[in-house]
Amino acid sequence: MGNSTKVILASASPRRRQLLGAAGIEFEAIESFVPERHVAGESARDYALRMARGKAGAVSARFPAAIVIGADTIVVCETRILEKPANEDDARRMLEMLSGRTHTVVTAFALARGGKILESSPVESQVTFRRLAEAEIDDYIATEEPFDKAGAYGIQGVGGGFISHVEGSRDNVMGLPTERVVAALARWGVKPA
Repeated sequence: MGNSTKVILASASPRRRQLLGAAGIEFEAIESFVPERHVAGESARDYALRMARGKAGAVSARFPAAIVIGADTIVVCETRILEKPANEDDARRMLEMLSGRTHTVVTAFALARGGKILESSPVESQVTFRRLAEAEIDDYIATEEPFDKAGAYGIQGVGGGFISHVEGSRDNVMGLPTERVVAALARWGVKPA
């Protein structure tokens, strides 16, 4: 049985589409085109939440009858926010910083309808990297996998081999706290197909 309410994922991320689809939610993906810019002094949680709300709100204003899901993932290591790397040197710097350390991945999500936020929440996971050799970092950068990912790695790809431990949701680290999003959608009458 389908839902009468249309669901839109305000994202171009193939990982978010995969996670939401695997959860049995019927949706359409429409990119928000909201620019991702960190404001000086803003915490990772506040930044992720602002971006998720902004993305959901922007697409919701264009499709007011739908429930729109916005999400944003931020990687934080020792209070430094690691966004998508600008180039190879930036990716190398991030991976060297993450090597042998535990960092936080914050993915915030927001639901919107009619241009208004229905609910939003940041979700955190702790990720521990094993020590990485310089050659491993170079080989990984050569795959080009790091370039569209916050923190310069993907848990679902080759970068997953760098991880020794995850505390919290693995889906959250991939870019969508699926269990929390599905529960939120259910509160607004959307059930998995």
